[in-house]
Amino acid sequence: MAYKTVEEINEKIRAGKAVVCTAEEILDIVEEKGVKKAAEYVDVVTTGTFSPMCSSGVFLNFGHSDPPIKMSKVWLNGVPAYAGIAAVDAYIGATELSEQLGMQYGGAHVIQDLIEGKDIELYAESYGTDCYPRKEIKTYINKNNINQAYMFNPRNCYQNYPAATNSTNKTIYTYMGTLLPNYGNVNYSTSGQLSPLLNDPEYRTIGIGTRVFIGGTQGYVSWQGTQHNPEQGRGENGVPLKLAGTLALIGDIKEMSARFVRASVYEKYGVSLFVGVGIPIPILDEDMLIKTAVRDSEIFTSIVDKSGQEDLDLKVSYQQLKSGSVEIRGKAVRTAPLSSIKRAREIADILKQQIISSEFLLTSPVEMLPKTNKISKLEVRGKSNENN
Repeated sequence: MAYKTVEEINEKIRAGKAVVCTAEEILDIVEEKGVKKAAEYVDVVTTGTFSPMCSSGVFLNFGHSDPPIKMSKVWLNGVPAYAGIAAVDAYIGATELSEQLGMQYGGAHVIQDLIEGKDIELYAESYGTDCYPRKEIKTYINKNNINQAYMFNPRNCYQNYPAATNSTNKTIYTYMGTLLPNYGNVNYSTSGQLSPLLNDPEYRTIGIGTRVFIGGTQGYVSWQGTQHNPEQGRGENGVPLKLAGTLALIGDIKEMSARFVRASVYEKYGVSLFVGVGIPIPILDEDMLIKTAVRDSEIFTSIVDKSGQEDLDLKVSYQQLKSGSVEIRGKAVRTAPLSSIKRAREIADILKQQIISSEFLLTSPVEMLPKTNKISKLEVRGKSNENN
């Protein structure tokens, strides 16, 4: 039974009386006070992650030129952007590659450059219309001379991403980094006990409309993320053992900081974007307190062979992953995080300070995330004859 509401917690935040701690600090508080007293004492637990989130991008509105143009093809610093929206709107995806520089520069770099206030070369083409006669334009834009520039990320904050290794006798290059032959290393990409959806595994307080920290500013959960699939196997504590939930997030890049949005290059794979996200968890009752007090030793994920050759069926805890090595078939294998635990802690602490200083209020979801979902695989087949 709930004995606090979000509005009651917000009243305490406005009055400067809210007790706020990070998802790591809550562990000591529970150990000291016990669950019941800790749940009464603490109002908000803050979480954080700073990880590569490929399914990210930015919507841009450039404003109209004179004479105007209906942009049908757009390039930003040589990186193609999708222009099939409206006359001067475009969407730049984080993983799109430069047509000149290939894997050395992509949409993620354009996004970081925009956030840093740099000038970006805009080149656009059009087929021309009576109301939009211009057929070509080349100019420079930055975040201060365009109308809107907001990040809309279809899939961020995977609840529990599998770790990766490689069973073959050759090095492979993947979105989980370079994987050495013969189980030479294991890479993982979740912040464990600090990670947002691992602190609210049943999505009781995180849903559509939840206010979040994203990229250094305040944004929102706008929808379930693509590939949201909560019906994954779960441990006894309700924490999923792999993948599960995802979030679609939105925020204004004009207010973001490149400290929390960083482009990255993966050797022989491509470009990605590191995004910093922090989500506050209101402690409504003892159950929410217990969920936020989850430890790395209690959170398990699977190790996947990214070569596709072996089915390892191996579960390890984040405590094991963070120790620097795990055992695979009797062999000690070194581990390394792709996500930054240091930056995740920084995000959780910044969010904590913003709440304490009444700069950040909590929001109740206007709609909850689905607890069930069907995920389909793309079948390769010929043209359907159903309508013939």
